[in-house]
Amino acid sequence: MRDGFVTVAAGTPKIRVADCRYNAEQIFTLMREADKQGVKVLALPELCLTGYTCGDLFLQETLLSGAEEGLQTILEATKNLDMVTALGLPVRDKWNNKLYNCAAVIHKGEILGLVPKTYLPNYGEFYEQRWFTPSGGFGGVDHNVTLCGQEVNLSRNGIFACTGKENLVIGVEICEDLWAPEPPSAVLAKQGATIILNLSASNETVGKAAYRRSLVTGQSGRLVCGYVYADAGEGESTTDLVFVGHNMIAENGTLLSERRFATGLTISEIDVDKLVAERRRMNTYTSPEKEPELWRIFFDMDLAKTRLTRHVSPTPFVPEDAESREARCSEILCIAALGLKKRLEHTRAKTAVVGLSGGLDSTLAVLITALAMQMLDRPSSDIIAVTMPCFGTTDRTKSNAVLLAERLGATLRTVDISNSVRSHFRDIGHDPEDHSVTYENAQARERTQVLMDIANATGGLVIGTGDLSELALGWCTYNGDHMSNYAVNAGIPKTLVRHLVSFISDDKESEDPKLSTVLTDILDTPVSPELLPAVQGEISQKTEDLVGPYELHDFFLYYAIRWGFGPRKVLRLAEQAFAGKYDRPVLLKWLRSFYRRFFSQQFKRSCLADGPKVGSVALSPRGDWRMPSDACAALWQEELEGLD
Repeated sequence: MRDGFVTVAAGTPKIRVADCRYNAEQIFTLMREADKQGVKVLALPELCLTGYTCGDLFLQETLLSGAEEGLQTILEATKNLDMVTALGLPVRDKWNNKLYNCAAVIHKGEILGLVPKTYLPNYGEFYEQRWFTPSGGFGGVDHNVTLCGQEVNLSRNGIFACTGKENLVIGVEICEDLWAPEPPSAVLAKQGATIILNLSASNETVGKAAYRRSLVTGQSGRLVCGYVYADAGEGESTTDLVFVGHNMIAENGTLLSERRFATGLTISEIDVDKLVAERRRMNTYTSPEKEPELWRIFFDMDLAKTRLTRHVSPTPFVPEDAESREARCSEILCIAALGLKKRLEHTRAKTAVVGLSGGLDSTLAVLITALAMQMLDRPSSDIIAVTMPCFGTTDRTKSNAVLLAERLGATLRTVDISNSVRSHFRDIGHDPEDHSVTYENAQARERTQVLMDIANATGGLVIGTGDLSELALGWCTYNGDHMSNYAVNAGIPKTLVRHLVSFISDDKESEDPKLSTVLTDILDTPVSPELLPAVQGEISQKTEDLVGPYELHDFFLYYAIRWGFGPRKVLRLAEQAFAGKYDRPVLLKWLRSFYRRFFSQQFKRSCLADGPKVGSVALSPRGDWRMPSDACAALWQEELEGLD
C-alpha cells in the first residue's frame, strides 16, 4: 500500500442456493486466492453465504443458523489472511426480533462490524421487505449483536479505517442502496471513506449492464472515491431471474476493471492518496452539519508495496483509442477557437497576426485562428501569417510556412530579420560568432517585436503559439515568444499538439490534399526553435535533445502538477508506463530536469498572456496555478536524491 495504491477485488463465488456449508467453502477458497494475488480489500456479493434467491427460506431458522455456522467456518479458515473482506448474509437481531440483509466486514478472523442494507426493494422482481427490515438509515439501528461468539456492532453508522494507512477508509453499502436517490455512500465518502464496497445481487436484463456501469462509475466520480461492485452470479436460482456476476472496480469516474458472465476475482489497484489529494483540492467537498458523525472501526494491516497491474497510460493527455482521441481533438479545437473568437469580437480586432515558423506550435495556432475566423464569418485573409527567417531557418520550414498560409488563404508576409538582429548585436556589442543564449534570445525578441508592430499597424492581435509543455519547462524567451495578446495553445501540451495537427490533416485529406500534405510534412519535422545556424541546410537545434522527450515531461507534468504526486510516486508510475522504452536512470535524469526547470522558470508563468484552458491541467497565474517565482525546490530535490 505504499504510494497510496491498495489492491482491491470484487469476487463472485459459485454457490448453491441455501447450501451454506458449500458456499462457505467456496467463499474462503476465493478469499485465499485473493490473498495470494495480494488483494487487501475484497467485496463479495449480497447474501452470498445463503444465496440471494432463497425466498421464504430466509424465514427458516435452519437456514439462518446455517449462515452463522458458515460464517464461523470462514472466520476460522481465513484468520491468518491480512485482508478486509465484506460478504453478505442474513443476520438475526434477537434484540428486536428482526432479520437484516447484512454485509459482514471481517479481518483476520474478527468481525469488524455488520452493515445492514438501507433500502429494500419491493417492486418488480424484488420482494426483500417480505423477509428483511431496513436499517433505518444513519442514526437508525445501532447496537451490538452476538454473532459467531463475537459481540459485533450492527449499524449503518460506521466506517472501517486502517491504522497504518490513514487514507485507507472503507464504507459499505448494499445493492439497491446505490440506486436510491440518497445513497448511503454519499455520507460515507464525505465522512472520510475513500473506498466504497457494494455487495450486490443485481439480476441481468437487456440494457441493464450499461446503466449499472454508469451508476458505478458516476458514483465513484461524484464522491471522488474508489468503488468496488461485487455482483451475484452462477449458482443463484434461475427460476425467474439470471445473475451474471457483473463485477466492476472504478476510481473517480474511471472504470479500472470489469468482468461479466464469470465467477472468480476482478482485481485492480485504487490510489487512495490520489483520491484524498483531489478531495483536498475541491473546497466544495464538505459535510453539511445535518449529517451524522460516523464512528470509525479500526483495523491494522501490513503496508507492503503493492504490485501494480492497472494500466498507466504513457500519454495521460492523449486518449489511447482512436475514437476517443478524435472526439478529444475536435472538442479542444472548438474550445480554443471559441476563446479566440470572443477575444477578437471584444477587441474588434481587424486582424489576427501569427508568427508562422513551419513548426508544430505555430501551425496549430494558425489552424485554430482559421477556425475562429470561420466562426466569425470572416475571411481567412484577416489572418496575417508572418514568416521571419533568420540564421537558423531552413528551406523546409520556410517553405512549409508559406504553403500553409497559402492553403488557408491567409495574408502572407515575409520579414527577414537577419539584418535587424545583426544591427542589434552591434548596438549591444555582441559577437555574432558567440552562439550563446544572447544570440538565440535576440532573434526571438526581434520576432515578437515585428509581430507586435504589425498588429499595431493593422489593428490586430498577436496570437501566441507557445504550448503548455513549453510553459512548464520555461522553454520560451522571456518577452519573446513568451508574450502575445492571446495565447491559443497555452492549455495544450506538446504531446497533444501533434495529435491535433494530425487530426486536422486527416480531416482535410479529401477536401484539400495539398493542405494535408504540408501538415504531414510539418508533423515529420523535428521540433526546434531554429535559433542556431543550420548545418548543411538541416535543423541543427533539436528541442528534445536539449530538454528531454516531451512525452516524459508531459507525463511528469500531469502527475506532479495535476495530482500533486511527489517525485518517488511520479517515478514509479513512469517506470510502469514506459517499461521497455526508458530505464530508471533516463527517467530520473529527465525527472530531475523537469523539477529544476519547473521551479526556476515560474517567473515566466507569473506574467503570462491570456489564453483558454482546455483540459484538467493549466498554468495560468490567474487560474489553476498560483506559485511564487522564488519558491524553493529543496524538498523535491532531496526526495529525488534518494531515488538513485
